[in-house]
Amino acid sequence: MAPKNTLNAQNLEALGAKRLAELLIDISSGDAAAKRRLRLALAGAQSPADAAREIRKRLIAISRSRSFVDWQSRRALVDDLEAQRRAIVEHVGKADPKEALDLMWRFLALASSVFARCDDSSGTVIGIFHGGVSDLGRLAEAAKGDAEELADRTFPALLDNDYGEFDGLIATLCPALGDAGLQHLKQRFVALSKEPIRKLPEHERRKIGWATSGPIYEDEIVDRHRARVIEMALRDIADAQGDVDAFVAQYEPETRKVPGIAAQIGARLLVAGRAAEALKVLEAAEQRRAGWPDFEWEDARIAALDALERGDDAQAARWSCFERFLSARHLRDHLKRLSDFDDIEAENRALDFAENFEHFSAVLSFLAAWPAPDRTAKLVLTRAEKLDGDRYEVLTPVAEALSGKHPLAATLALRAMIEFSLDNARSSRYKHAARHFQECASLASAIADFGQFEPHESFVTRMRGKHGRKSSFWGLVI
Repeated sequence: MAPKNTLNAQNLEALGAKRLAELLIDISSGDAAAKRRLRLALAGAQSPADAAREIRKRLIAISRSRSFVDWQSRRALVDDLEAQRRAIVEHVGKADPKEALDLMWRFLALASSVFARCDDSSGTVIGIFHGGVSDLGRLAEAAKGDAEELADRTFPALLDNDYGEFDGLIATLCPALGDAGLQHLKQRFVALSKEPIRKLPEHERRKIGWATSGPIYEDEIVDRHRARVIEMALRDIADAQGDVDAFVAQYEPETRKVPGIAAQIGARLLVAGRAAEALKVLEAAEQRRAGWPDFEWEDARIAALDALERGDDAQAARWSCFERFLSARHLRDHLKRLSDFDDIEAENRALDFAENFEHFSAVLSFLAAWPAPDRTAKLVLTRAEKLDGDRYEVLTPVAEALSGKHPLAATLALRAMIEFSLDNARSSRYKHAARHFQECASLASAIADFGQFEPHESFVTRMRGKHGRKSSFWGLVI
C-alpha cells in the first residue's frame, strides 16, 4: 500500500472537496493555462452548452494570437490545443455530437494560423490536428447529419490543406459521407477540374524564383497546387468508393509505369480480383526499376503471381529480392513455403551467398539480425579491417549479438566505433564511445586469446597516447 503522503487520486480525495478547491485556486494563481482548464472543467460540469461556449471563446483567442511560438514555448501551445480537442470530444461530443462536430471543424481551421507562427520541427502540433481529423470522423458518424452538407464542408477544407492538417480526411469521413456524400464530393472536384484557369496579364504576374527554364511565377505554383489537390482528392474518393478504374484514371499512362505508382495500382487491382491486369501493370514498370530496392513494387508483383497461382515464379521473385538486396523478410517468406529439410538446405545456401555479398556492412547487418552469430563472428574476425566505425547503426546490434558467445568479435566492432569517434573528434558520440570503451573492458575478461589483435590493455594505452588530450571523452570513461 502506498504511503498516505504519496500523490495519487485516492490520497487527494481524502483531503475533501473544500481543501482541494482551495489548493487548486492557490496553484492556478498566476497560471493562465491552469485557470483555463479549471474554467473549462466548471463549464463542462454545468452543461455541454456552457462547455461549448468556453471552447469557442478559446478557439477565437488562439486564432487571433500573433506571437511566434518557438521550440521552447511550444509545450504550452501543445497543451492548450490538446485540452481544447479533448474538451470538444469529452465535454460536448457525448451529449451534443452536432455541436461538437462544428467545434471540431473550427478547431481544425486553426491550423493555418497556428503553423504560420509556430516551430513544429518535432511534428507534435501536426499530430494534434491529425488527432482532430480522427475525432471528426467519429463525431460526424454520431451527428448523423446530411451527407451532402458534410461533403460541402469537406470540399474547402481539402483545398486549404496547406500544412497537411487534413490528410486522410476523406478516408476518415467515408462512413459518415456514405455513397451520396462521396458522390457529391466527387462531383464538386470534377466540376472544379473543368473550370478554366484564368491567365493573368504579364504585368500582373509575380515572380517568386528562378529555375533553369526561366522565372517561376506565383500563379503557376497556385495552379499546379490546385491540380494536385484535385487529383489526390479524386484518388481518395475512388479508394473510398472501391472504384479502381477511377483511381487509375488520375494518373497519366507514363506515370503508371513508375514502380511506386504501379505498385499502388496493382495492389488495388488485386483487391478487386483482377490479378492478371495487376501483373500487366506491374510488369510494364519492371524495366524502369533502379538499383535501390522498391519493395512495394516487389511485394505487389509477388502477390499478383501468387494470386495467379504461379507459385514457382513467386518463389523465384522472393529469392531474387534476397539475392539483390539481402532482404531477410523475403528469404523467410521463401523458406516457409518449402518442405521440411528443403528449407534447411536453402537456408544454408542463402547464408553462404550472403557471406560473399559485395556490401560488407549489409552482410554484417543481415547475418547479425538473421541471426547467424557464428558466421557473423567469423566475418568480423577475418575482415576486421573493413569494419566501418561510422556505421554505428550496423555495428551496435552486431556487438550486442556477439557479446555473449563471441566476445572478441564484439570487441572489434566496439573498437571500430570508438576509434572512428575519437579519430574524427565526433564529440556528439563521445558518450556512446565511452560506454563502448567500458563494454570492451568488461568483455576482455572473457577473451582467453586475442590472437593477432591487440589485448585490451594495449588498446587502452594506444588510445590514451593518441587521444589523451580529449578530456571531454576521458571524463566520461569510468
